[in-house]
Amino acid sequence: MALRLVTHFDVLADVLPSLLVQAATADEGDEGAETTLGSLRVLNIERNGDIIYTYKDNKGNAVFGIFDCQTRENEHLYTFEKDMQAVSCSVNSERTVLAASFIQYTEGVRSELQPGSKCLTLLVEIHPVNNVTVLKAVDSCVWVQFLYPQAESHLLAQNHLLLISEEKYIERFHIQITREDGNRVVIRNSSHLPRERIAEDFVWAQWDVSEQRIHYIELQESRSILKCVQFWADESFTIMFEMPLDISLSGLRFKLVNFGYDYRQDQAKLCHQPSLCIFTNHTGSLCVCYSPKSDSWKEITYSVFYLHKGYRKTFTVAPGSTDSQVANGVTFLNLGYFVAVYSPCRFLHLLNIRHPDLICHSLFLTGNNKTAAVLPPSPLQSLPGSLILDCSSGKVYRATLDQSYLMGFLWNAQLDCEKMAALHCALSCDSDPGFPEQIVQWVSERVSACHSFDLIQEFLIASSYWSVYPGLDDVDLLLPYSSVLTWDTEIPGMKLVTEELPLPLMKVYSLKGYWAKLNSNLEYIKYTKPHLHYHNSVVRREWHNLISEERTGKRRSTMYVRNILDNAVKVISNMEMKTFEPRLIPLLQEEDRHQRLLMGLLDLVWCLLETSWRKHSVHPWVLHLNEHGSPADFEVFHLMTRILDAASSLCFPLPPGFHSLHTILGVHCLPLYNLLHYIDNGVLLLTETVVTRLMKDLDNSEKNEKLKFSIIVRLPPLIGQKVCRLWDHPMSSNIISRNHVAQLLKNYKKEPQSSMIDKSSFPVEFLPLNYFIEILMHLESSNQALHGFEGHDNVDAEFVEEAALKHTTSLLGL
Repeated sequence: MALRLVTHFDVLADVLPSLLVQAATADEGDEGAETTLGSLRVLNIERNGDIIYTYKDNKGNAVFGIFDCQTRENEHLYTFEKDMQAVSCSVNSERTVLAASFIQYTEGVRSELQPGSKCLTLLVEIHPVNNVTVLKAVDSCVWVQFLYPQAESHLLAQNHLLLISEEKYIERFHIQITREDGNRVVIRNSSHLPRERIAEDFVWAQWDVSEQRIHYIELQESRSILKCVQFWADESFTIMFEMPLDISLSGLRFKLVNFGYDYRQDQAKLCHQPSLCIFTNHTGSLCVCYSPKSDSWKEITYSVFYLHKGYRKTFTVAPGSTDSQVANGVTFLNLGYFVAVYSPCRFLHLLNIRHPDLICHSLFLTGNNKTAAVLPPSPLQSLPGSLILDCSSGKVYRATLDQSYLMGFLWNAQLDCEKMAALHCALSCDSDPGFPEQIVQWVSERVSACHSFDLIQEFLIASSYWSVYPGLDDVDLLLPYSSVLTWDTEIPGMKLVTEELPLPLMKVYSLKGYWAKLNSNLEYIKYTKPHLHYHNSVVRREWHNLISEERTGKRRSTMYVRNILDNAVKVISNMEMKTFEPRLIPLLQEEDRHQRLLMGLLDLVWCLLETSWRKHSVHPWVLHLNEHGSPADFEVFHLMTRILDAASSLCFPLPPGFHSLHTILGVHCLPLYNLLHYIDNGVLLLTETVVTRLMKDLDNSEKNEKLKFSIIVRLPPLIGQKVCRLWDHPMSSNIISRNHVAQLLKNYKKEPQSSMIDKSSFPVEFLPLNYFIEILMHLESSNQALHGFEGHDNVDAEFVEEAALKHTTSLLGL
């Protein structure tokens, strides 16, 4: 399954056993245990993760307890000695004051709520159990929620309680706390608590427990206006923004999200109401997820307002299943970097909220992809930290993307859009053991299977991006997200409409944290038209400048280049340290200054080659040139050619030694004509390592002579001069002599000399050659330091004379 659910809390496993032990101790018998089991349910989850639950004891009293997810222990909070139905409950961070709201039964009727039922909201001192204060006694339902400070403190002088009324208003109560007789907590002036109105006339509200903010929607002249109230650590609050939403909330009289589960509501009726929720992310994203009410079983429509991007995407999907027994609504779940849109037994859509521009970066799975049993069909609440509350069973799950499922899906995926989306989903997860090798193997074996994009390019970019994304909020300024900038192909079974939106009107200008990042995103959308994409032109220009400076010897700053090379050494050192298995592919064994000037995640390329090689051999690959290419050589050469093409267009660095290995494989696998064609077009580079081995490893057969000569004439002068000395061959001597003569005669000016030549000093009497050699000897004697040939004393006029005679003899066939 695309989602993996790990049970974080189970009310039956984590709470019920301790309650049964209490019931047995109190000798309540089986009736007490059955009453507890039948009434036990989760009411609220506080900011620190503590879970509040309620149940009825054998006397029908309402009991409240709390489960600490850190210590995995239960604590009794309070027992109301009255048979009432709990609606909502919250406790302050010190667990000294509890607020709860109840529905009071009328005239002993306990199975159904009557229209005249009253809602009672109470405030209780529970450290120790002491006074009870009535906050509200009204006909409408009320929910309560304590605000939690940013930093945990056990000595707060004042607590703040939100009261949310079904009469469409929100109040905040200020509760002064005093301590008497040691640690005895007392609410000061409990009958006249100060209060203030936070919001009113709203039809929908959502509580963000982790960030302590409320999003709510007001109806103004038939328009839906989204607003947000942020509660600050200094006890103030601010309306942060307002934004008109083009949505229909007809049929929705009043609805709360994440204020606890309303067990009184008819779930069958809820499926025919609009579904709405808001998700934020620390990177400054703000998404409104909306699905209108629908009676159709054939199509499901839902919209996501990417407010941080300035547009809305509306999806209409044809579910893979039309089972009429399954609820028709959709559930939205916050998974951090993705939002999951889920319809039981029909589809699962993983929406990329950071980069939602292209539909190919979001994974759409229908019932045909076996998504049916991913999540329970009961009502679900999405909580911060990728937590999901199953309201019916009382379980809390932590949802993550399942890498093993995604890998299996990748191997079987047929559409390029599925491969693209699944690749990004898989790389965004924390790696399971063995996952890097699996994804690399898939890439190396499916390198030619994608037609809409270059798989190696996408793998290199996506791996680089997701490896640093969790710890770097501004990664989009430094790295590209994808190699694909446009996508026009439709997703089967889905229709998509994109509409531009007005931007939220920010009400505050001195921003920090999440709000500063959101405002930065909005400013970018407002003033950057068209929206910019990452481009490597700056990196490419800098890389070429550095390489040019290397060749010419002109540098802007020695320290600048030294810092770059030092960083490269650190990267390579880290790569070698994190390797547990011996490497089979010989990379990082030579200096490649040009590649070291731009260093990145070189290990990705190495892993690709390692995986491809291990399919054929478990022995290390040895650099040699005196054997023919094996099947492994051909496969690795083909893969390296694809990697080189992908990396060059991305300006992506390659491991030192890559070009040498690639060229040696080219010598193994290509006929001479093709080999030279690859060299002339810059696909294969003639590094000093390669040419040195070429001269040493290959004998002087006619075929090898032709290869060596073809290589030598293509070498840069500096490398050519070094390499020729390694080849004991007349052709090599001829080249050395020509270079030596050219160097001596570079600044030669003819001067009057004696016409008499000492013939006895020459082995052969050939006046033109004798005269020429005499000139060279004169130049050598007048130049104490030979330019360009320092340290090579064996090259002199006599060497030139011998080489000339051998060459002439060869030409004349003597």
